[in-house]
Amino acid sequence: MTDDSNHLSLNGVRLGYARWTQPGTALPILLLHEGLGSVAMWRDFPARLARACGRTVIAWSRQGYGDSDLRAAPRDPDYMHREAALLPALFASLEIERAHLFGHSDGATIALLAAADDRAQQIASLALAAPHVFVEQVTIDGITAIRERYDELAPKLGRYHRDAAHVFYGWNDIWLDPRFRDWNIEAVLQQITVPTLLIQGVDDEYATMAQLDRIERGVRGPVQRLELAACGHSPHREQTAQVLTALRDHLAALP
Repeated sequence: MTDDSNHLSLNGVRLGYARWTQPGTALPILLLHEGLGSVAMWRDFPARLARACGRTVIAWSRQGYGDSDLRAAPRDPDYMHREAALLPALFASLEIERAHLFGHSDGATIALLAAADDRAQQIASLALAAPHVFVEQVTIDGITAIRERYDELAPKLGRYHRDAAHVFYGWNDIWLDPRFRDWNIEAVLQQITVPTLLIQGVDDEYATMAQLDRIERGVRGPVQRLELAACGHSPHREQTAQVLTALRDHLAALP
């Protein structure tokens, strides 16, 4: 297995990415990071996932994150829709025809939106950790609380991003923007027909199980749930072994 870090150009934007290659013809897994994430912040999870599932794993840092180009303008409430719309171009840039998606938090929502798109045939399945489909008060409370800790978090974020303040406030500002309070993507869930694995920590400080309930009711494909005790907002870091087992089982019978 190799781990080669590189950059790709997507509509003229330079994005950092990494690939953990496994032999064989199984479809790859694409990782979509959280609202403060990047390629590097996945740490050793991609390598472990590639070994556990016997599939190539690819991660990239969206614009504004990691060592990718910075964003020129603040986000609007539809920013995750815009990221989902870029996936076909990303597939083309990576020379991938079809893949499985594993998304965390914002990345999970982007994966849902991509699977509901007219070109969703490129997506073979979804695995979603801590997804959001509507705004809960607990989410607003958690994001408000972490804003007060930015000075504490900045040094750590600075190890993973070119501009920690750009990353943090770009994410934090839009979630706390009054325009975002009515954000809701439940209407598009009925367009999703691929197998979906839902993963949520019981102690998630940014969401409740209502997110999973609404996804399960809304999508038309088969759904499995993994609810993890003693686990917060990052199941792949906090309960890695259980998440890897669930992902391996989820993908075992899929191309």
